Amino acid sequence: MKPLIAGNWKMHMTRSAARELATALVRSIPDPLEAADVALYPPFTCLSDVLGAVSDSEISVGAQNMHPQDQGAFTGEISPSMLLDVGATRVLCGHSERRQLFGESDDFVNQKVLAALGHDILPTLCVGETLAEREAGQTAAVVERQVRAGLAGVGADKTGEVTVAYEPVWAIGTGLTATPAQAGAVHAQIRALLQDLWAAAGETVRILYGGSVKPANARELLGVPHVNGALVGGASLSAPSFAGIIAATS
Repeated sequence: MKPLIAGNWKMHMTRSAARELATALVRSIPDPLEAADVALYPPFTCLSDVLGAVSDSEISVGAQNMHPQDQGAFTGEISPSMLLDVGATRVLCGHSERRQLFGESDDFVNQKVLAALGHDILPTLCVGETLAEREAGQTAAVVERQVRAGLAGVGADKTGEVTVAYEPVWAIGTGLTATPAQAGAVHAQIRALLQDLWAAAGETVRILYGGSVKPANARELLGVPHVNGALVGGASLSAPSFAGIIAATS
């Protein structure tokens, strides 16, 4: 399957900086995109600017978060219809920073996944264990719980719209990276879970690896079975760096 390289800009970029980065990226990668699909997840305030900058390219744009309700008294939140209104087509659900820093539960993440699918927004379900959980031998149990809970109620007819991203929490922004063997073991587990949920349809879901992905390690990580792309953090804030990761897919 065609890999997906996604850039999560987190809480970085003013509007002008976002336009500059997105424009530089469009100039740095092949057009049309043949080796990989590319998606960007800028802050809410930059969505319109990034969408404008990539409008003549095949790059898709999504949001880093979303409330599952379409409207209501949820101060500070952004709804699915608001994302559609601005032109976003994707959303991250359950990123570890949302789980760890803002207390998002598996059930709440599942509500977001279902709401995204209900609005024809493509969700990426993020899963992954902390360092303490890995050292306690709980990686498989944590990942299984998050995958099954996050995808509860999703039918096999929706597998073409769902992406799963495995991000070991201990490798996000730390400079540490899971070894190919570590990443491969968890990605194989996730693939087996998806097949258990949806039989053959589970084979079509892209599973991304995230956690200190850089041009220097991208080719090795992307060569691991069941690693179907990358969710990139810090390295996506530089056009040459992010373009180097995209180039590694070829």
